[in-house]
Amino acid sequence: MTSYAVFLRGVNVGGINIKMADLKQALAELPLEDVKTLLASGNVVCSSTAPADEVKGLIEAKLRERFGYDAWVIVLTAQRLAELVAACPYPADTPDVHAYITLASDPAALKELYEAAEAAGAEQKLLGPEASAWTVARGSTLESPVNKLSAKAKYKSTTTTRNLRTLLKVVEAAAT
Repeated sequence: MTSYAVFLRGVNVGGINIKMADLKQALAELPLEDVKTLLASGNVVCSSTAPADEVKGLIEAKLRERFGYDAWVIVLTAQRLAELVAACPYPADTPDVHAYITLASDPAALKELYEAAEAAGAEQKLLGPEASAWTVARGSTLESPVNKLSAKAKYKSTTTTRNLRTLLKVVEAAAT
C-alpha cells in the first residue's frame, strides 16, 4: 500500500466549486483507502495498491463523471512530496514573502514553465523533474511571472501551485 498526495487543479476557483465532503465521498468509490481532504482547495491524501499513474487516471475520470468538469490532478507519493518540500530553499512565510511550489505531471511542461519564468525574472529553484519552488513579495502573487505563466491554457492540464504552508500540512496529513 502506497500513500499518495493528490492535488486537483483549479478547484474552488474560476467557477469549479466542489465541497470537500462531496469530493471525499466520490473518491471513496474508487479503490483508494484512508481518503482525507485538506483545506478547501483540492488537496487529498489517500492510500492505494495501484501505481500513481493509475490513481491519477481513476481520480480524473471520477471527477469528470461526478462533477462534470475537465479535471486534472497531480499525484505524488507522500514520500516524494515530503522530499520536495524538504528541498525547498525558502521559508514557509515571512512577513514580506510567500513561498510556493509548482507541481507538474509532465516534466517537459515544468521545464518549459521554469525557463520562461526564469527569463521573466522569477526567484525560483528547480526541486526535481516534477516540482519547482518560487517566492514572491506578499501581495504580489497574482502579478508574479510564475503565476502569470502557469495560468496559460497550455499548463493547466499539467501543473498546479500550492503555498508551501499548505504543502507542509499535506505532508503532515499523509504521515498520519
